[in-house]
Amino acid sequence: MNTPDEEEGCAGCKAASTPKWRQDFPIEWEGDHYVTRREMVKFLVLGSLLLASANWATVVASRLLHRGSHVERYIGSTAALEKAGSMLFRYPTDRDPCIAVRTPAGKLVAYSQLCTHLSCAVVYAAAENGLFCPCHHGLFNLAGQPIAGPPTRPLPRVQLEQRGDQLFAVGMEAL
Repeated sequence: MNTPDEEEGCAGCKAASTPKWRQDFPIEWEGDHYVTRREMVKFLVLGSLLLASANWATVVASRLLHRGSHVERYIGSTAALEKAGSMLFRYPTDRDPCIAVRTPAGKLVAYSQLCTHLSCAVVYAAAENGLFCPCHHGLFNLAGQPIAGPPTRPLPRVQLEQRGDQLFAVGMEAL
């Protein structure tokens, strides 16, 4: 019959024969289900493809849903535009601010008033002959192209029709 000291001694011998790390982490590897590197990479690639395709589907769906949905809207008279130099209006909805300007060459142009950098309102700057964004000193020429400051994308253009002295917004050009 073994004494308690002898049983502890045997347990001590058994502990001494196993490595220290195994004593700190007593995990049975045979019973542990783990993910291989190949499975992890496969999961990441498929997840990334799923997210990318969802983004593209959202873009395509929004383009299809909004295609041809713009109605024409009366925005003002050419006399009011000549007097002020520029005219603010809302198109295609009441939440979308736009600006119309007559260029020095006499052409009527209109753009979304939201800067493509951080959506601040652009204003007509006659001295610079362009549209100025006061938030970060961005400047767009009267063709809607960015020429100074942080904006890198052009302003969305509003299609105009002039009927006598009346101006109508009839559509938005895609970027």
